[in-house]
Amino acid sequence: MNHREMDFPGCSDTNLYGQAWLPDEPARAVVVISHGLGEHGGRYAELASRLVEKGFAVYALDHRGHGRSGGPRANIERFDYVVSDLGAFLGRAQRQHPGLPVILLGHSMGGAIALGCALKYENALRALVLSAPALAVAEEPSMLKRLTVRMLSSLRPDTGVMKIPASAISRDSSVVRAYESDPMVFHGAIPARTVDELLEAMRSLRQRAHELRLPVLIQHGSADELVPLAACHPVYQHLGLERRRTMRIYNGLYHEIYNEPEKERVIGDLASWLAV
Repeated sequence: MNHREMDFPGCSDTNLYGQAWLPDEPARAVVVISHGLGEHGGRYAELASRLVEKGFAVYALDHRGHGRSGGPRANIERFDYVVSDLGAFLGRAQRQHPGLPVILLGHSMGGAIALGCALKYENALRALVLSAPALAVAEEPSMLKRLTVRMLSSLRPDTGVMKIPASAISRDSSVVRAYESDPMVFHGAIPARTVDELLEAMRSLRQRAHELRLPVLIQHGSADELVPLAACHPVYQHLGLERRRTMRIYNGLYHEIYNEPEKERVIGDLASWLAV
């Protein structure tokens, strides 16, 4: 397996970082990973390694404000920016492997970004994979909270308004410890601008979910407290064409299904679906 790193300009001249894990033999297809809120693409190295073993070339972008990419920490600035950034990264991966099918895989916030990207650049993709995509919240914020976040987003965009509890990502204590000690993970309160942009994007994406025509695989843990399955399930029912939609719900699993004790089964389901 070969590992490559790359830097390139994103929207508003923000420098972006990406990496790739490539098989020694010619790849059968390309998988592009869009990571979740506060984390970075390097946390998917193990998943990438498993997919490389199956013959896939795997690329992962650090979204703006995350990991080794530029920008204010955990601040995506505009949802349209991160969608365009991911589209540009898709194009780079595609040019490295002309003629190969490209599959986009998004987790959590990265799932929302991936869906936005798939709706915008559908002709460039063969399929879409969504892992607990942030398309809904357990409880809609009150009007007062929503107005407060919007005001802060406009006046003080880097003000922290929400924290991600590390204990909710996985039932594997070693995964939680690694997450908590990872200097590339953002451990502070998520900025108001990012929360505001994501809430607006969720609303828009829910309205447009039916437009998707790509084959889509949805993977979600039933015990996910960060992106509750019950909140997302109605969206899933309207996501694209039913005959091209595959859902895999994992009983008792938390948010990061690829980092749960049952990850072998979850990754196996993903690899099997990609191979079809």
